Amino acid sequence: MNPKLCKAGVQLREQIDDAFPSRDRRSDGWAASPQHKAHSPKSDHNPNDKGIVRALDIDANLSSDKSAPFDLANQLRLLARHDKRISYIIYNGKIASWVGNYRWRKYRGLNPHVTHIHVSFTAKGDDDRSMFRIPMLTGEPINGRTKKNRRKLGQVFSSSSFSDLSSGGLEARSNLDKCVFCGCTCNNSVSKP
Repeated sequence: MNPKLCKAGVQLREQIDDAFPSRDRRSDGWAASPQHKAHSPKSDHNPNDKGIVRALDIDANLSSDKSAPFDLANQLRLLARHDKRISYIIYNGKIASWVGNYRWRKYRGLNPHVTHIHVSFTAKGDDDRSMFRIPMLTGEPINGRTKKNRRKLGQVFSSSSFSDLSSGGLEARSNLDKCVFCGCTCNNSVSKP
């Protein structure tokens, strides 16, 4: 049986490709290599008994904006609190999962995931190919939140001072224009809805 990426993984990869068409894809991946299978038999990169792989690696070199992967990982983390297709996210030596309500905590695995963002999916992602509604990929608030909630969400995304994922310099971006979407300095280029 040939492995296949879960439908949620296919959808997320397509949305990221659309948002970042020139991105680097060298660290992308989903199906485990024979070496990975041997060393990590419980990995979500290994196909389950139906041949479905529930993991996606996204190269961290999304654009010239070095904060983009931190912002994407953080927005996926926040979405995972509501979107039950996402099991956990690993990036830059941190993991966010249902343990701790998707707050970043130290990742103790061998690979700190600095070259890529790892997203694991639940069984709900096997057949659900609906859009991942986060600002970086759709230009709308997380899960279509109302205008009333937008300010609160903007504060969450504004910089690493509101996130517990170290960015390596997001605070230094104060000279950038405010985001037209949420009023933060995330450098989001989407138009105001």
